[in-house]
Amino acid sequence: MLSDEQTRAASDLLVRHWRDGTVLDALPDDLRPASRADGYAIQARLETHGASPLYGWKIAATSADGQRHIGVDGPMAGRLLAERAYEDGAVVPFGANRMAVAEAEFAFRMARDLIPRPTPYDAQEVLAAVASLHPAIELPDSRFRDFAAAGGPQLIADNACARDFVLGPAAPDDWRSRDLAAHAVTGTVAGKLDRDGVGANVLGDPRAALAWLANELASLGITLKAGQVATTGTCLTPMPVAVGDTVAADFGPLGKVTLRLG
Repeated sequence: MLSDEQTRAASDLLVRHWRDGTVLDALPDDLRPASRADGYAIQARLETHGASPLYGWKIAATSADGQRHIGVDGPMAGRLLAERAYEDGAVVPFGANRMAVAEAEFAFRMARDLIPRPTPYDAQEVLAAVASLHPAIELPDSRFRDFAAAGGPQLIADNACARDFVLGPAAPDDWRSRDLAAHAVTGTVAGKLDRDGVGANVLGDPRAALAWLANELASLGITLKAGQVATTGTCLTPMPVAVGDTVAADFGPLGKVTLRLG
């Protein structure tokens, strides 16, 4: 297990690469997390570098396509930082994003806290704590040169490949009566491609993914807080993007979210 000094040094190194727009092959041997717990301990230090309060949480690798994209075999949680969160229609700086993909996601804003407890939350309990559902687009990235070879613990330390996030308008209240697993989603990069997906690509159901997140955080002693946004992972194959692209995620009757990459 890494010491507090080691987790701080590892986090500082990753943040420096993030801010400079540079990458590294791997964390130094003495700072490299060997477990998910070490990875999360490094990631937690990000909150000392970012704006407060925390905007919310993301889940990476909830679909088979997402897992293949970053070379892992299961989901992982990351932090959505307030300074990297945008509203529908925003111009999002492309910057030094090397992953260069956009992901269409179901996102939930919480109405009340889900505190750590010994027994797991089930999906119904978690949904009862939700205020609203939103269409969303995530623009992930990694501080590792070969992110598909970095491995789960390092990617968790790297904030589960979080970068930029765009939240669409709240869906109509009837979203609770819809089968989100069967719900179709279309992602578009204007003039370049259209890509179809479905809610079942997200751990079988975006609601199941949200419950997974609540329990993953609880296992770490973290509360999923009222007001925070939780985005549940891409429901379609990540879409390649570049500077100047206009990107949309169309959730049909649940709404649409767009952005332009500047």
